Amino acid sequence: MPALSPTMEEGNLAKWLVKEGDHVAPGDVIAEIETDKATMEVEAVDEGTVAKLVVPAGTEGVKVNAVIAILAGEGEDAGAAAKSDGGAAPKAEAPKADPAKAEAPKEAPKPAAAPAKAEPAPVANGHAGGERVFASPLARRIAKDAGVDVKGLSGSGPHGRVVKADVEAAIASGGAKAAPAGKAPAGAPAGAPAPAPKPMSDDQVLKLFAEGSYELVPHDNMRKTIARRLVEAKSTIPHFYLTLDCELDALLALRTQLNAAAPMRKTEKGEVPAYKLSVNDMVIKAMAMALMAVPDANASWTDNAMVKHKHADVGVAVSIPGGLITPIIRHADEKTLSVISNEMKDLASRARSRKLKPEEYQGGTTAVSNLGMFGVKDFAAVINPPHATILAVGAGEERAIVKKGEIKIATMMSVTLSTDHRAVDGALGAELLGAFKRMIENPMGMLV
Repeated sequence: MPALSPTMEEGNLAKWLVKEGDHVAPGDVIAEIETDKATMEVEAVDEGTVAKLVVPAGTEGVKVNAVIAILAGEGEDAGAAAKSDGGAAPKAEAPKADPAKAEAPKEAPKPAAAPAKAEPAPVANGHAGGERVFASPLARRIAKDAGVDVKGLSGSGPHGRVVKADVEAAIASGGAKAAPAGKAPAGAPAGAPAPAPKPMSDDQVLKLFAEGSYELVPHDNMRKTIARRLVEAKSTIPHFYLTLDCELDALLALRTQLNAAAPMRKTEKGEVPAYKLSVNDMVIKAMAMALMAVPDANASWTDNAMVKHKHADVGVAVSIPGGLITPIIRHADEKTLSVISNEMKDLASRARSRKLKPEEYQGGTTAVSNLGMFGVKDFAAVINPPHATILAVGAGEERAIVKKGEIKIATMMSVTLSTDHRAVDGALGAELLGAFKRMIENPMGMLV
């Protein structure tokens, strides 16, 4: 089971697109996998013959790195390969299996000794014993020579595959050295942080309520992932918040003019405007331009260096059934408002049908969360790693404000910037928020 996103721990094997005996080559689509965020096609990464489909279609909760099929390499007997599971990890349990029984045994069985001259088939992707790890043959050879354990590396290749660059980076940092079983790698930090306090157990929570006064709705994969990432974000990122008000009247007037000037295009439903801008589209553009105006805030934190981004890739929180997802407008600083608007509509539509590709929601340099459409005046959003900032946008509403000693009515919008204080401190965050306010209140600058 490939890791199709950095947060994926398990997936549902929805459909096999190959059968036993089929020949596959790199790039061939072999299966459809349902993750917590989308349904995606999985491609073969090696060439060979499908010797055995280990996990049947329709199986839920297949753990990442669990073997789902066996491929026989060139010259390898498919029948013999099918009888062996490749010395791989235990098979996934069927959907109705007892979760307690699906746990791995306390002691993993020792892999069978291979013949002295035998080489693992390239298709097996190096899972001749223990846990399967996606890694290229070259990466494995370099790792072996350097004493680096590929199991401790995060792959940057297709579907999380460990490639040469990942191994070289580990060697350069002195990390992920091979260690005896049961011990942490030599490159692991010596002083691990103390474990966080444990929340109330399920039994402790349920004992507080009368039996029969509730029903239990099991969490799906998306809700589990959201919960885990929220705890991670709030536990590891020192959040800092800044709030200010923006006047929207000039922006609303410009939006009306631009929408009125939109050219018409022919569709199956007749002629429709080529675009229809929303306030959120203009917020995305303003945030992107603000980041380019304050480049020090367009960053991500790592322990060894500050990652300074060259473009503003703005993620936009989209509510979908069961949770939310954050598709990304890439290079939003360079795109026109009409392009941003149409791209956002497409991404939001495919997000709700869970058809986004991983590259369309992973990464990004910042994010925008807009609850103004629900009438929320102001709120503080949780940062989505690896971002250092997220902008929470409230509703535009008419308020009485003071201008040159006189009370006036203006359409105001409250926004709150959450920052990772390690990367964007108070003064830098205030500079970024000030640049955003100038863009919103002088919206003609977004047309340049």
